[in-house]
Amino acid sequence: MQGPLRRVKIGLAALGLVVVAGTVGFLVLGYSLLDSVYQTVLTITTVGFDSHRQLHTGAKVFNILLILVGVGTALYTFSVVFEVLVEGHVRDLVRRRRMDRDISAMAGHVIVCGWGRVGREVARFLAASGREVVVVDRDATRLEPVPYPVVVGDVTDDETLERAGISRAATMVAALDTDSDNLYATMAGKSLQPDIQIIARARSDSSEPKLRRAGADRVVNPQQLGGDRMAAFVTQPHVVDFIDVVMHEGSLEFRLQEVELPVASPLAGGTLSSAQVRERTGALILAIRRPDGSFITNPTPHESIGAGDVLIGIGTAEQLAALVQFAAP
Repeated sequence: MQGPLRRVKIGLAALGLVVVAGTVGFLVLGYSLLDSVYQTVLTITTVGFDSHRQLHTGAKVFNILLILVGVGTALYTFSVVFEVLVEGHVRDLVRRRRMDRDISAMAGHVIVCGWGRVGREVARFLAASGREVVVVDRDATRLEPVPYPVVVGDVTDDETLERAGISRAATMVAALDTDSDNLYATMAGKSLQPDIQIIARARSDSSEPKLRRAGADRVVNPQQLGGDRMAAFVTQPHVVDFIDVVMHEGSLEFRLQEVELPVASPLAGGTLSSAQVRERTGALILAIRRPDGSFITNPTPHESIGAGDVLIGIGTAEQLAALVQFAAP
C-alpha cells in the first residue's frame, strides 16, 4: 500500500513543479499570471497550445521542453492515481487508518508477533477468552485473512511495536518462526516497555536460557509440550481429555481461573475457612500460589491467604465471576 501512495506523492510533487516552472516561463515571455497558468495546463495536459502571439526561437524551445517534460509527468501522475483507485489502495488505506484508531484506543491488550500456526492458535484462544489482540507480521499477504487488528512490519523495529501499542499492552507473545527472531523481538519489546510480560516461543532447549536473559518472562517449547501431551494420552488419557475440555473446548460447564488478591482485598489476612469462599461463591479452590512462586495444592480450609496470593479455582462461569467480585477491594 505504501509503494503506490509514495508514487502518487512523487507524481503530484513533480507535476506541481512542472506547473510552477511553466508558469514562470510564460511570465518571462510576457503573459499575465492567469494566462501563464492557463497556457501551462493546456500544454501539459495535451489539450493544445493557445497563443495569438508570434513566438521567437527561445519561446519555441521552452514550449517544446515543457511539452516533453510536462506531458510525461502528467501521464505518470494520472497513471499512478488510476492504479491506486483501481487496485483498491484507497479502501485499504481507509481500513488501515480505522485499524490504527482501534489500536490506539486499546489498553491492556496482547501483541502476538508472528502469524504462523502457533500465533494463530494463541490469537484464537485469547480472542475467545475476551482479550483484545493485535497481530504483527512482516508478510502482508499472510495478514490479509486475519480477523483481528494487524500491523505489517518487522517486530524488531521500534516503530512497528509502537504502532501495535506496546506502551499500553499487557503482554507480548513472540511466536515467530526462528529462535533468533524471537530473541530480537523479546529484546525490542523489553527495551520499549520494561514492565510488559513477554511469552516467547523456543524451538531448541539451548535457546530457552537466552530468551530468559533477553527478558522473556515465560518460554514455551511447542515440541516439548506436544511430546508431553502425547505421552500423557498414553498414561492418563481421561485426565488429559478433561483438562482439554475445561481449558480449551468449553463444552463443559466448569472452568479454571486464577484470581490474584490485591492489598485491599477482604480475603487477605484470613483463611479459606474464615473467608467462606466455597459457601459464598460456590467455586472450589484447587491451589494457592504464593508471591514467591511456590504452590500449595489442595489447600485445607485453615490455609491462610494474603495479599499477592493467586487463587486457582474451578467452577461455573457464574461461580468464578462471583469469586472475582468477592476478592476485589
